[in-house]
Amino acid sequence: MVSKRLSREAGHRRKFLAVIDETPECERAVAYAGRRAKTTGGVLILLYVINSAEFQQWLGVEAIMREEARATAAAALEKHAGNVREKIAIEPELVVREGPRVDEIHKLIEEDQDIAILVLAAGGAKEGPGPLVSSIAGKAAAFPIPVTVVPQNLSDEDIESLA
Repeated sequence: MVSKRLSREAGHRRKFLAVIDETPECERAVAYAGRRAKTTGGVLILLYVINSAEFQQWLGVEAIMREEARATAAAALEKHAGNVREKIAIEPELVVREGPRVDEIHKLIEEDQDIAILVLAAGGAKEGPGPLVSSIAGKAAAFPIPVTVVPQNLSDEDIESLA
């Protein structure tokens, strides 16, 4: 069953969700989602998901690893948020979750009924579109919202004209 989206209800704004990771294409997803949010009067959410499975292998240092991962997440989010503030002039919402990436993306979408579109970017490598797009592609039908995939090779001008 698809949960009702609230983004068109009074007092709500449509939210565009972009996932932050270490891939080069991530920046294109943020740029497109940010522009779409601005042109439609919506909100941009930047999500960073920490893979908690990595911590369980190292019991003695789990707390240190978790703290380092949180610092990495905060730095990555702030870097992208700074770019959004400077280039698009909007203030994004920043979210850090911990767990399996696809599961946490899905949970956030279920929890925040204003999220209307998940924006991903496909890498240009011949190996495929990138780990995130590959992991979601087969499960896109399970998401209660549209998934937009932006090609990595779009310039800022291209994104501006499309968004």
